[in-house]
Amino acid sequence: MSTVVSPELAERVREAGAFDAEACMNCGVCTATCPLGLDVLPRRVFRYVMLGLEDRVRDESETVYSCLLCRLCEESCPAGVHIAENVRTLRRHLNRSLYGLEV
Repeated sequence: MSTVVSPELAERVREAGAFDAEACMNCGVCTATCPLGLDVLPRRVFRYVMLGLEDRVRDESETVYSCLLCRLCEESCPAGVHIAENVRTLRRHLNRSLYGLEV
């Protein structure tokens, strides 16, 4: 299985809204505070976007839509990443790219 890299993915995601995932230090504090135990989100999905791995972002769409947007992860983020807003932006991007919806 090969992976296609889309260098413009982060820019296309930003067209859907604010997205500051490049500030993520990948420390894992957000994962530790997630009430659902979503270990993929946000660290890994944000990294996939920044690396242009669109197929992997799409593979994690169920996780993106599972997030409660409770912001517990944001409160503990040492880098101050706006995780909930990034998740909302990813949802809008996925709505466009997967389902053809404009939200």
